[in-house]
Amino acid sequence: MELNKRQEQILQIVKDHGPITGESIAEKLNLTRATLRPDLAILTMAGYLEARPRVGYFYTGKTGSQLLADKIKKIKVADYQSIPVVVNENVSVYDAIVTMFLEDVGTLFVVDNDSLLVGVLSRKDLLRASIGKQELRSIPVNIIMTRMPNITMCYKDDLLIDVAERLIEKQIDAIPVVKKTEKGYEVVGRITKTNMTKAFVALAKDDLI
Repeated sequence: MELNKRQEQILQIVKDHGPITGESIAEKLNLTRATLRPDLAILTMAGYLEARPRVGYFYTGKTGSQLLADKIKKIKVADYQSIPVVVNENVSVYDAIVTMFLEDVGTLFVVDNDSLLVGVLSRKDLLRASIGKQELRSIPVNIIMTRMPNITMCYKDDLLIDVAERLIEKQIDAIPVVKKTEKGYEVVGRITKTNMTKAFVALAKDDLI
């Protein structure tokens, strides 16, 4: 986050004289404690300062980059996951293509009759099937999908940064968010490159700081 002039002055005073009380900071700036209260709250919430009762404020020693990294490492999948688009393993490749276009997604998650994850369909999978001279209405998606256990999955409590690394490593566009059950994995969400972009924009706008 970008600090204003007074916040930078407060930060410098705490660096030089901390731990220091709010009253002492106010005196050095010739301001009232009430006037400084919002700035001190912002600096504390952002992680630049820490406050201890009967001790005062002290500088945490973290730079803006370090504070940003700390915030990123606290974001969980549940904060940014979106609604998954699923199809049954017995639907045709043609119907899957139609679903992908209608839902405007790049990845479909394939489930069995118990609504458990059994496969993943990407644009590349459907394009590859479309290039041949096969009758797309008669081919079920379970013939061309990526199957378990070759599916990269994540849980809602996973860190978003870890899932981002998996997207890059596997060179895929989306990862299903799953919940483990006695019978298998239930799809409860999805994380895509778009979700990552939304988190990045939120950070840039200080929504997470």
